[in-house]
Amino acid sequence: MNCPLPTPRYDAITLAHGGGGTLTDALIHDVFLPAFGAHSPAPHDATLFSLGGRRAAFTTDSYVVQPLFFPGGDIGTLAVNGTVNDLLMAGAKPVALTAGFILEEGLPLDTLRRVAASMGAAAKTAGVAIIAGDTKVIERARGDGLYVNTSGVGEIVVADPLAPERIRPGDAILLTGDIARHGIAVMAQRHGLAFEPPIASDCASLHAPFLELFAQGPVPHCARDLTRGGLGGALCELAAAAGVAIQIDEAAIPVDPPVRGACELLGFDPLFVANEGCAALFVAPGDVEAALAVLRRHPATARAVVLGDVAEGRGVSARTPLGTVRRLAPPSGEQLPRIC
Repeated sequence: MNCPLPTPRYDAITLAHGGGGTLTDALIHDVFLPAFGAHSPAPHDATLFSLGGRRAAFTTDSYVVQPLFFPGGDIGTLAVNGTVNDLLMAGAKPVALTAGFILEEGLPLDTLRRVAASMGAAAKTAGVAIIAGDTKVIERARGDGLYVNTSGVGEIVVADPLAPERIRPGDAILLTGDIARHGIAVMAQRHGLAFEPPIASDCASLHAPFLELFAQGPVPHCARDLTRGGLGGALCELAAAAGVAIQIDEAAIPVDPPVRGACELLGFDPLFVANEGCAALFVAPGDVEAALAVLRRHPATARAVVLGDVAEGRGVSARTPLGTVRRLAPPSGEQLPRIC
């Protein structure tokens, strides 16, 4: 049984509006879509358009992670990999990025150099160029050191772009790796918490496995990188967009023991903790083994598993290790603010 509370209405922005859940959705539909107009038929990580007869994808994202540096990455690697992954989720080969920086007066130049070097290295690894940028400086104590925006364009390289409306009952759901590492790594660094062994973010570009899937098949029907709101938030959003029921097996989800222990200690549900190098893919049932074989050839997706499947109906349900079933609801608050 599931009886979600109605989405509350606010007269001012709260941290939860940036959490990727129901309040983010309300912000989009109540403020931005009425002002800008709807372009995409369903929520997705990138929007599609035609340029000179060629199909392309475009996306933009802003990064406010605090602290700027954390085990496994920094705001620079996050900005490049996050935008590259958003393009891949639409069936696009990333081509070029832009970068915008909001710098606070007093930011050490060595810090900016480290971030810029990280961005350059991540872009080179992903095979994209950073071709334009902008810099603004704000007064001391009016920001938090450094914010980054990246926008990206890519060329659609599949016959049918990946999209929520292509999800069908019977599709299998694949998970590319373990979950919840990024959110816990950032939170631990922010608050000075020490876990043994240390927890590092999964921040990574997924270009290698996805471009192989696009070139050789099997091509997924849909894919979503599991950033804000985590796995649970993404599945709830996709089930609603596609008008289907999603069934997952919690016992099949890889969660590293230190991450699981940290979540239990701090009261977090790992299904709703952010990732930055993990995705869910929806594939035809006959394509499962071939897709897993491709994913498992690449380090970033070597731990890929079958997570569940799609059925007729509505909503997301998870079978627990005890054999019970719980319904997942879209996140309405913010477990861990400013993790991306």
